[in-house]
Amino acid sequence: MMLAELYGNLHIGLAFAGASIGDGIITAGLLVAMARNPGMSGRLLTWFFIGVALAEAWAVIAWLVVKHNFN
Repeated sequence: MMLAELYGNLHIGLAFAGASIGDGIITAGLLVAMARNPGMSGRLLTWFFIGVALAEAWAVIAWLVVKHNFN
């Protein structure tokens, strides 16, 4: 049981690490796009928030699945 919990926590950590990396990539892309075309900042921010929400949502879904399967 303890080993299963360890693997579960490892998978949750990897899911959130991946989401953090994804957030960084999304933010870098946003900054590059805004530097090239500042007039599109409102539209870019909308897509930025959607992208960040999706990245974080997949991490939370992974967390719920792992915690449900190992408990």
